[in-house]
Amino acid sequence: MAGDKPLTIGGFAALVKEMLPYTPNAQQSKLIDALARFCAGYDETGRVFVVNGYAGTGKTSVTGALVKALTSVGRPVVLMAPTGRAAKVFSVHAGHAASTIHRKIYRGASGDLTAANRFLQHNELSDAVYIVDEASMIGNGSDGGTDLLGDLLEYVFTPDNNRLILLGDVAQLPPVGATQSPAMVADAYKERGLKVSRATLTDTVRQGRESGILYNATWLRRAMLVDPLPRPRLRTEGFDDVSVTDGNDVVDVVADCYRRDGAAETIVVTRSNRRATAFNLGIRERILDLNEELCKGERLLVAKNNYTWGAKVKGLDFIANGDVAEVRAIHATEYRYGFRFAIVTLWLPDRDVEVKARIFLNTLTDDNASVPREQMQALAEARMADPEVNRPDDPFERRLRRLRTDEYFNALQVKYAYAVTCHKAQGAQWKNVIVDLGGIPPEAQEMDFYRWLYTAVSRATTHLWLLNPGEMAGEN
Repeated sequence: MAGDKPLTIGGFAALVKEMLPYTPNAQQSKLIDALARFCAGYDETGRVFVVNGYAGTGKTSVTGALVKALTSVGRPVVLMAPTGRAAKVFSVHAGHAASTIHRKIYRGASGDLTAANRFLQHNELSDAVYIVDEASMIGNGSDGGTDLLGDLLEYVFTPDNNRLILLGDVAQLPPVGATQSPAMVADAYKERGLKVSRATLTDTVRQGRESGILYNATWLRRAMLVDPLPRPRLRTEGFDDVSVTDGNDVVDVVADCYRRDGAAETIVVTRSNRRATAFNLGIRERILDLNEELCKGERLLVAKNNYTWGAKVKGLDFIANGDVAEVRAIHATEYRYGFRFAIVTLWLPDRDVEVKARIFLNTLTDDNASVPREQMQALAEARMADPEVNRPDDPFERRLRRLRTDEYFNALQVKYAYAVTCHKAQGAQWKNVIVDLGGIPPEAQEMDFYRWLYTAVSRATTHLWLLNPGEMAGEN
């Protein structure tokens, strides 16, 4: 091991186990032994270690113990996750600072017309252990987007003797547009000449066996292995942490959760942006008594990475897709170029910083996940042609440079944060989760639905509410 307290591999494994708040089961103990060999640098079986840990198997606890042990022996540790919310959860559980992958490895602006201006940070840290949580969310550019996995590997392995551990759950939803999670597949690394170690945690830890949340998540995960797939069934009887509600009572359920734990610890998870918008508007009107389009104290969800406004705040760098923001002040609103904008002061609780930014108001209730490409193209062309921005004789390259930091083109894309799609919820956790199951026909309840439901159910830490589950609720 590197550092001022060299240990044998066995000694380091024992140290990790000492850091656990409980005695590890046999499966966890084997994983810790393998991670000790891997992190020590003596194990030639791989530079990448992929850990597939299902809900409730103690993956988070083992990782936290590993981080504490590495830190105690002086080995550099870098923690990352795909979203800001996931990074915060990872940081809390591991007791170590964590950042988003984008924030760690990239610098420069981003956007459809300016992606060429974003590039990898230069990494000089060697002999380090990089640990990435929620790796099942990492894409490889197969949908035409950024090859985040490839860029991550290049960043980590440019210096010498670094190790990369990826933690994920293959039962969860894959990245948008993908049929599987590329970061959890060994071939993704072998194709790049990297050696891979793998482990899977399937045994639920003793503390979670009486949890209805974990019981149902485990049943769904096991059912995915059955051919043909059974109809999904969620057990509610005999558990204090799983309940059923319907359209008549859901307002009272959400209101009670808000009073008990606050809006920050309560979320409605649904299956489309259209339904999320309907829930958001209903919660604002019937529970929060918010009648204006945007109000002070409003909770917003960032819908797309933004490199313009974060760069104006020391230490913030950029605002990540999935970050939650609270409106502290509304300074102005305006209509230009076919869009409505507002200038607001936002507080980002995950970073505990305030930032003044221009936001799109259209995106709050739009059924699209973010502003469509063709609309962004039209906005870009309008700004580049605006005589208030550019002179008629300005060359295209100069107009494009200005666009890269333009406050209108780079306005923050946000949605209300009271109800979200499952993809937006992925990587985050709340005390109270209400899963919208209404109107899902039996023919739609195939593998994709199983992954959706498993992901939604496992977002809850204290209480899971099933909204209009129909025949899905019962014994299993």
